[in-house]
Amino acid sequence: MRKFAGLVVAAAMCLAMQASAQTPAQAPAQPKAGTAPKTGASAKPKTAAASPYDRALLRPALLKDKAPETYQVKFSTTRGDFTLTVTRAWAPIGADRFYNLVKHHFFDNASFFRVVPGFVAQFGLSAYPPVSAAWKTAVMKDDPVAQSNKKGYITFATAGAGTRTTQVFINLGDNSRLDPLPSGPFAPFGQVTEGLDVVNMLYSEYGDGPPQGRGPDQDQIEKQGKPYLDKGWPKLDVIQSATVVGEPAAPAAKKAPAAKAAPAPKNP
Repeated sequence: MRKFAGLVVAAAMCLAMQASAQTPAQAPAQPKAGTAPKTGASAKPKTAAASPYDRALLRPALLKDKAPETYQVKFSTTRGDFTLTVTRAWAPIGADRFYNLVKHHFFDNASFFRVVPGFVAQFGLSAYPPVSAAWKTAVMKDDPVAQSNKKGYITFATAGAGTRTTQVFINLGDNSRLDPLPSGPFAPFGQVTEGLDVVNMLYSEYGDGPPQGRGPDQDQIEKQGKPYLDKGWPKLDVIQSATVVGEPAAPAAKKAPAAKAAPAPKNP
């Protein structure tokens, strides 16, 4: 289903599993007499290819860390850097979800796939289809709307009650009309505190997605990932990294009181 103001995010990604014929395992070849199997530096063991994403993202149910009461996230993008300040009290459930996504680099290499001037800059679909598939049903409960959708405020996208997952948008104008929508609630959980000019300059010529504009289809982003965007919408700005910064320092451990010396035993 596509998300945001009545649009529903892509339904579950269909994975076609093809069965392959299995052949009996062959017995390992025996070394020739008088020769020993290769060991040491001459042997070249096979190594698994490194994953391009944090594999913890494939298990959303385990990413449940509680966020600090306030924290900042620095975004480095192809357009420049900007910083969000999140206030957990505004929308605790959303703030916790965003914190866990950032900690595990969910947004890295993802695109701002929907930028409509004066309205929203939307992102939060993974560059990697397996990650999108893992999160498509990881819905969270709604937060009450405690802040208005003012310019620079960030909010989770939703297609109705109880449908929030990973998509978020930054308001590029006063969108207070979104606050009371029955298809929401659209509950802001933070705001851009540095670099709002960068956000305003994100590439927007593609406009909205179909059928309203020439932008990419959210369903296909989920199914194909970044190669789909690179081919058809190469000018979209990309998140190079999103990192939690400015977390409060952990409190110093309290020193245990020094043990008192035991009194010497009295003589009878």
